[in-house]
Amino acid sequence: MSVDLEEIQQQPQSEAFSNINKNLDKSRMNVSVILFSEDNRELNNAPIVVLPLTTKVNQLEKLYHSLLCNDLEDEQPPIQFRVMDKHEDGNWVEIINSLLDSLPMECLITEKPIELFCLPQAVFRVRPVTRCAASLPGHGEPLISVQFSPDGSTLASGSGDKTVRIWDTKSLLPKQTLIGHQHWVLCIAWSNDGNKIASACKQGIILIWEYENKTSEFRLFRKLTGHKQWINALSWRPLHFEASSRLIASAGRDSTIRIWDIITSNTLFVLSGHTASVTALRWSGNDLIYSGSHDRTIKVWRAVDGVLCRTLEGHAHWINTLATNVDYVLRLGSFSPEEDSKGNQTSLKIKPEEVHINKIAQKKARIQYDKVLTNQPERLVSGSDDFTVRNFLFLWEPAIKKVPIARLTGHQQLINQVQFSPDGRTIASASFDKSIKLWDGRTGKFQVSLRGHVGPVYQIAWSCDSRLLVSGSADSTLKVWNIQKRRLELDLPGHGDEVFAVDWSPNSECVASGGKDKALKLWKR
Repeated sequence: MSVDLEEIQQQPQSEAFSNINKNLDKSRMNVSVILFSEDNRELNNAPIVVLPLTTKVNQLEKLYHSLLCNDLEDEQPPIQFRVMDKHEDGNWVEIINSLLDSLPMECLITEKPIELFCLPQAVFRVRPVTRCAASLPGHGEPLISVQFSPDGSTLASGSGDKTVRIWDTKSLLPKQTLIGHQHWVLCIAWSNDGNKIASACKQGIILIWEYENKTSEFRLFRKLTGHKQWINALSWRPLHFEASSRLIASAGRDSTIRIWDIITSNTLFVLSGHTASVTALRWSGNDLIYSGSHDRTIKVWRAVDGVLCRTLEGHAHWINTLATNVDYVLRLGSFSPEEDSKGNQTSLKIKPEEVHINKIAQKKARIQYDKVLTNQPERLVSGSDDFTVRNFLFLWEPAIKKVPIARLTGHQQLINQVQFSPDGRTIASASFDKSIKLWDGRTGKFQVSLRGHVGPVYQIAWSCDSRLLVSGSADSTLKVWNIQKRRLELDLPGHGDEVFAVDWSPNSECVASGGKDKALKLWKR
């Protein structure tokens, strides 16, 4: 197995090259490259390879796997390629599209080989779930939300029966029923340390449940009141800012966002710039809060003092959904699927007084977050509902720009949900038009439509290696999609009615689904 380097070198040269440096002669249309692994070792005594500047990332991946003698007939993990920019304090520069687009100027004028570092983005492969391992009764009304803990060992489900139920994903048995709400539980959110669960109901009340090591159960810790109407979304402050998971943000139909201190039960800030229901919320990894609203705007807030930084405009109708390219790593906190697969993961449920362990978890969360970004800005994708041909997605860099990077068009009906893949390379969007669409996570360029559902697609969830996607639909089925091959992998019937909620465990051991038939189903391989 080999890569045809001659074929790569025969590509047409990009006209954009002349705009970089008109004084470069044609000999500099090629660069010498030597590949290094993540631990700074030369890749299998890799030779110096001469490549055209127009060489793209997918061609670099073929070269990488060729040097390692990997079989390209098998699905291989995506590779991140980067170089060090010595004129920018030693920051890493990722190769985004091609060498030409990304290399610092120093690499274009030096006669030395460019040291290109290769980082596999998923070192293990997730196998698709294939069967319903358990159908768990218990809820008396439809399930509205399901979410796994950061380490995937526990599942929480919220229902119209006013309860939150806790399930053990290994034994497939119920662990606990959390009673306290007086109305439908609309949303739930695990803290990033895996120690707390926040649940919000249609009455506008948030309950915080804390895990007790002594009893191995959750207890009601705090009741947060202040919203005048129901709550649409919850988002915890990322673990790398705060080891104790003390702050949480909530978005309500009363057009406000509240930042809470759960220790004192006080509202620290009321963010009141929206003029209609706030439907989507993200607490970003740079300590900004992004909110999307029925007033057709996205607002960017500074979490430390509640100041409005900027308003992002462009949508023609209600904003239904937001997602960032760091959602997945923030959800994990200090948990690592890679370490878990090797048996090196330690429990996340720790005692509040164990400050030293908390600080270790906080530091690890910061390392994982920085590794995902590699000095690139966070990206945000937003989806709206226009009821015309303009069912837009917008791609933004909200921390630095007010204008979108790209406008993503193609859906014919309301967009229910958008999700970045864990590696940030792909955006998936689910719509009432019965399709799932895939887009480039950096440029917003359309890739493919995944069709197979015969009803609206409500929710989607990624596997931790970004190779698989699961979707839940009004047609009562789940479907597992192979992203690399862009095709339906498995059809999972079993629900008796519409599937409202779906989640893939961070350790990728199982998928949870729930919906109108009141049953919680766990799917395994």
